[in-house]
Amino acid sequence: MPLDERALTGLIEESQDLQSDAMHQVRATLPDLVDIGEEERDDESDPADLDALRQSRRDVVSKLGLGAGGGLLAGGLGAALIGMLASPAAAQTKKVDVQILQTASSLEILAVATYGAALGLPFIKDGNPVVVAFAETTRKQHNEHRKAFQAQTKALGGKKQTKANPKYAPVVEQMKPELTDPLAVVKLAATLEQVATETYLSDLAQFRSKKAKAVMASVMGVESQHLATLRAVGALLEGGGAALIAIPTDVAALPAAAGSVAFPDAFQGTTMASPPQEGAVR
Repeated sequence: MPLDERALTGLIEESQDLQSDAMHQVRATLPDLVDIGEEERDDESDPADLDALRQSRRDVVSKLGLGAGGGLLAGGLGAALIGMLASPAAAQTKKVDVQILQTASSLEILAVATYGAALGLPFIKDGNPVVVAFAETTRKQHNEHRKAFQAQTKALGGKKQTKANPKYAPVVEQMKPELTDPLAVVKLAATLEQVATETYLSDLAQFRSKKAKAVMASVMGVESQHLATLRAVGALLEGGGAALIAIPTDVAALPAAAGSVAFPDAFQGTTMASPPQEGAVR
């Protein structure tokens, strides 16, 4: 499929600009996070935070039917939830920021490995050199996100997560034999980017640290750009419109959904968001 190298190179440069802004935010906030980490080692949790957490627990009990005779109580999920809900609220509020950052690190580690594996596939590495450059740039950005989240974890007094996400790493391994064409690679990458985007959006509402929240928001912008690009490319490949991926393209020949496929919803959802504890260091 023909590609205008100058146009795609411009897209790479735009992505790098967005990434540069995000990493600048990381560098600017790390000193403050170190101070926060030191201050919170001995501090009691904010009463308002504890009240909010207790209310969220009551909401969980109500919505999931964890009262007497509740169906979830009979299974392992019920036991795990009960254990979480019974643990001290103060301890949880102090841990949640670190867990969020550890899980984010685990997602970035997996993304780096997945893009690396894709770049080793013959139909990718021997394809258009600018496409290869785009994939390499995306992998590099994910690695920078990984380093940023690990640095934040350390600044807040937590242990850095150095392993891939335990939920999605097995899924990627299972799918590797099925990566026999560009569409399969794009779908897998888009899934990981959607998980990251939705996870970081969900995290914004859970962070106690405003500094960490600012970094997460800037990184989420980069991830959403990755996702939008992959959605558009994947839709054209799946619809037999590989030739339309050419830049500049024949706009009149594009399907009616071309303008909305990259951002199908007015508001980004969080149904695929990973919870803070998913990739936390055990």
